[in-house]
Amino acid sequence: MLYRLILAALVAAPLAASATALSLPGTPPDSVAVPGPPAATRPVSASNPLPWYRPSHVVLQTGGGLGMIAGGAGFSLKDRLDLDILIGYVPEKYAGSALSLVSAKLLYSPWTLPLRDKLTLKPLSVGGYFSYTHGTINDEEPDQYQPGYYWFSTDTRVGPLLGSRLSYALPATASGRSRSLSAYYEFGTNDLYIVSYVQNRRGLSPADILTLSLGLKLDI
Repeated sequence: MLYRLILAALVAAPLAASATALSLPGTPPDSVAVPGPPAATRPVSASNPLPWYRPSHVVLQTGGGLGMIAGGAGFSLKDRLDLDILIGYVPEKYAGSALSLVSAKLLYSPWTLPLRDKLTLKPLSVGGYFSYTHGTINDEEPDQYQPGYYWFSTDTRVGPLLGSRLSYALPATASGRSRSLSAYYEFGTNDLYIVSYVQNRRGLSPADILTLSLGLKLDI
């Protein structure tokens, strides 16, 4: 009889140890714990910000006084404020000389409206830009004109921007950050156009001093 009790205890001991290993504290006895992924492989929360030096999106656009074609990268600041750095180009056949442009745009979008499915709309984006143009005609020939002949800068422009953006949600990144592909338009003008309009309102209309840009923005 004693022999049978010892044998039964030896058989039951491994089964009890296995049941204990598969059960978490506080869970019912008939539940089985499923081990989670290692901490290093768990996705990062989408709310975690990127390092300040890492762009959050890339941009490609045409027009707007920033080049026939312009591309670059940008940074999203608190989801409503975007800073984009662009490099643009205009071929010689369209400008008399080949132009290279470096621009910075700062845009604020106060509202985001959800549409059907994965579409969202930012109905209003307001801001401004600064651009520098290299390669303008006579730009690098000293003493060709007397001082003050051109009262304005021939290579730098600043101006306001007004536009809108339609976005389509894409699958999240490997780190869990949400991303989208956006199409946008922007109306703009610049300091020289505004002064020309103020001085010649009879000859110019507001439409004459507006520029239009069309572009795509991809979160990365």
